[in-house]
Amino acid sequence: MESRALALVFSVLCLSLLRATGVTTAGSSDGTERWGYVEVRPKAHLFWWYYKSPHRVSTPTKPWPTVLWLQGGPGASGVGLGNFLEIGPLDGNLKPRNSTWLQKADLIFVDNPVGVGYSYVEDDSLLVTTDLQAAADLTTLLKVLVKELPSLRSSPLFLVAESYGGKYAATLGVSVVRAVRAGELKLTLGGVALGDSWISPEDFASSYGTLLLEVSRLDSDGAEHANKDAQVVRQQIAAGKFRQAQITLSKMLNWIVVNSGHVDVYNFLLDTGMDPVADASAASSSSAPEYSRYLLESKSVGDTIEGAMNGAIKQKLKIIPKDLVWQAQSYAVYYALINDFMKPRIEEGGKARSFACTCEYFYLKLDVICSAVGAEAWVEKLKWDGLKNFLSLHRQPLYCGSVEATKGFARSYKNLHFYWILGAGHFVSAC
Repeated sequence: MESRALALVFSVLCLSLLRATGVTTAGSSDGTERWGYVEVRPKAHLFWWYYKSPHRVSTPTKPWPTVLWLQGGPGASGVGLGNFLEIGPLDGNLKPRNSTWLQKADLIFVDNPVGVGYSYVEDDSLLVTTDLQAAADLTTLLKVLVKELPSLRSSPLFLVAESYGGKYAATLGVSVVRAVRAGELKLTLGGVALGDSWISPEDFASSYGTLLLEVSRLDSDGAEHANKDAQVVRQQIAAGKFRQAQITLSKMLNWIVVNSGHVDVYNFLLDTGMDPVADASAASSSSAPEYSRYLLESKSVGDTIEGAMNGAIKQKLKIIPKDLVWQAQSYAVYYALINDFMKPRIEEGGKARSFACTCEYFYLKLDVICSAVGAEAWVEKLKWDGLKNFLSLHRQPLYCGSVEATKGFARSYKNLHFYWILGAGHFVSAC
């Protein structure tokens, strides 16, 4: 009986491990998933997880897209948070999510940079200290993935990012195009989508006082205090004093929280401590694919996402080092990038448009930290001969499904698209 049970587990998982130089991969028997490690630099290992969409339909004129999801932080886990709490096939309770993005694309999650989530370094001196270093590691990862995932050669790749991940996406987009043009990488960059992304810290900081005054979370004196702090941030960034600017911003945000009735800077309708990431509705587990059934049977009742990542999910993946403890946020990675945190990436954020791929910016109207007002300010700084035409266009209302209520607005000109999403805070929301 014991041997039969063991055989059943292996047949369900079908973990066909491939160990080449710096590469370890595994996958499920039905071909819906692959995951693995790539040693992007000696002793620096990035973990990735690929999901093949069950809705995949591809034609020569309309190839099925692939989304590479880049989490923010810096130091937050895309494999854990972006996957299970936002857009992946399973929610935080490891039950199927009706609103998964797999309905529209194949998905790749990566714990980026090295040191985040399941990714790791064998020496902390190997942690990245700049966005450009993170982009170089991700480009190395993609060079391996086009070999591991043959569909990537014909599927346009869209870099989709949230929060600080937007800085990764902006710099990675530039790096990918250079590698493609040099003949080092064989894939098609379909577009770059920046969701509530931390592209211009000074423009966001300058928006806090006015925004919170307008929604009555600060009074006029409080707004004036915030505006004075924002001016200091601007001066420090202009002088190249990025570390000092980060310290000023941190103190500014702490002051705002205390003096605004403890506003949640990710959603000004909430107070600090309220969970802004809602679980999507789940379907019955009886119709779940094999990875769902395995995890549901393995996950203990009451497990948190951290418990699941270090329990049932880690057991399923099999290739995670035994002594590695998954955490939602790596503060070692955050502080390694601290001197790059306040550096703007407006130039890189706008370059994707010049590469003839789609460039989309999504900003959520209830967010404070990466406010839509701040985003509008940095977009106006783009070096683009079509900017004046773009800004002159009227916004168009957006609707969700058959519901007539307005859910947002959009403005598009050529390959640049800007979306204002109503009723949502910093995190991805579902209709």
